Amino acid sequence: MASSETTRIALDTVGCKLNQAETQLLALQFAQAGYRLVSPDDGADVYVLNTCTVTHVADGKCRRLLNQARRRNPGALVVAIGCYAQRAREELSRIKGVDLVLDNRQKMDLLPRLEQSGRLSRPADETVSTHAGFRTRAFIKVQDGCNNFCAYCIVPLVRGREKSRPLDQVIDEVSRRVADGYKEVVLTGTEIGSYSCEGADLPELLRSILDETGVARLRLSSLQPREITPELIGLWQDRRLCRHFHLSLQSGSDAVLKRMNRRYTAADYQRAVELIREAVPGVAITTDVIVGFPGETGDEFKESYNFARQVNFARIHVFSYSPRPGTSAADMPHQVDDMARRERSRRMLALGRACVRNFRKGFLGKTLMVLWEKETGSVWSGLTDNYIRAHTKSDQDLTNQLLPVKLVE
Repeated sequence: MASSETTRIALDTVGCKLNQAETQLLALQFAQAGYRLVSPDDGADVYVLNTCTVTHVADGKCRRLLNQARRRNPGALVVAIGCYAQRAREELSRIKGVDLVLDNRQKMDLLPRLEQSGRLSRPADETVSTHAGFRTRAFIKVQDGCNNFCAYCIVPLVRGREKSRPLDQVIDEVSRRVADGYKEVVLTGTEIGSYSCEGADLPELLRSILDETGVARLRLSSLQPREITPELIGLWQDRRLCRHFHLSLQSGSDAVLKRMNRRYTAADYQRAVELIREAVPGVAITTDVIVGFPGETGDEFKESYNFARQVNFARIHVFSYSPRPGTSAADMPHQVDDMARRERSRRMLALGRACVRNFRKGFLGKTLMVLWEKETGSVWSGLTDNYIRAHTKSDQDLTNQLLPVKLVE
């Protein structure tokens, strides 16, 4: 066990914004207990990886990070937590050098488990630091779990059924993060559009946060097309709501959407996009697309590709279909071969890059508010409210400053 005076904790994350929110909460717990938070690259006495298992690629990345952590820090305690641990605990436990595996039900108890087992000893001079590992954006979980059971998705199996946090708890956490200096709050969850607790739905949650806290910027994670309503979109009259909607598509082919068990058509999706763009000028609409879903024909892929091109997204996250044990799609006939999946992925990724370029070009010469986040080699980077990554050179410390910036090239 490392000396309590020098115990260094490295927290790492693979996967979604919900994982990031949970890792951020763990970071606060360790910091408030007096432990020193460090980067995974800076050497650690305890390395914790919050894992993802949404695809085989995510699984592979988690295994690589755990192996790297052991090589970089031979004497460290290596801990794997999260969704991969929920799905395949024994598999992770067999990785050489992994000392502890905790699933989704156990991971938020990590700190007391380590202390009670004697693997960590709390510093005698306990210095509370809510700013350790400071970030400009606070990720706050408002909901967890999913009831949809899309054919390809393992999330309901590792996250469970939908459950929402009480509104007053969310308001309290947002207020605390704002008091700690965070300028932007990102609301996260597995299915935040289904938020429902004690009579409050997502529009009521947003209204309450805007009315009762001093948050400078409020951003939402992923929504479903059916959740885009005039009531919800009307809230964007408040400019503190970021002009960014991540609206999951997955496929632009109705036949594929039906096999996926998605509960909308391409026409439904298009109507949601039109409603957003009519009400929120300059909005960024980003999405996820799966290529090579079982049974996807060449013509169905073309439908999906052409639909994505016509929508003209600000960004497309492309996933090559990955069979997940326990999902209905894993047992479907007509699995698309690897060569076809790679080619379709290549084409959709190229379209995604073109979409990013086209969206950014539309803002050349315009002045937008940028929340500056970090410096790398004298170059600062930050985000506009509509999810454009901006860069500038400056000798000043721009960390966590929300400033008007003219986008010039």
